[in-house]
Amino acid sequence: MHITSVLRNLALAAALVSITVPAFAKPVNTTLAISRNAHVGQAQLKSGDYHVKIDGNHLTIFSSSKVVAEAEGRWEARDSKAANSSVVSDSSGNILELRFEGKKSVFVLAQ
Repeated sequence: MHITSVLRNLALAAALVSITVPAFAKPVNTTLAISRNAHVGQAQLKSGDYHVKIDGNHLTIFSSSKVVAEAEGRWEARDSKAANSSVVSDSSGNILELRFEGKKSVFVLAQ
């Protein structure tokens, strides 16, 4: 019975760590190039370079230090590292995810 209790406590501790670690993660601040006009929610973005900040699950996109778009999303793991930083969008120009060079995690925008 004691082993079951210990295993249960370890599982609970692991679950708590997996929830709290992203909250303490350092925000991502970088510049991304958007090669064609795109949409984030209701915001329309023209092609060009944008500064992006991801703090937890919140994305903020800046142009010349002015906020031009905000969205919620989540981090997802991939099997391999991204070869370069890029923006993935659908045929309508809606941004689906942001990839960062050398990282296995991508930021997927909420739909």
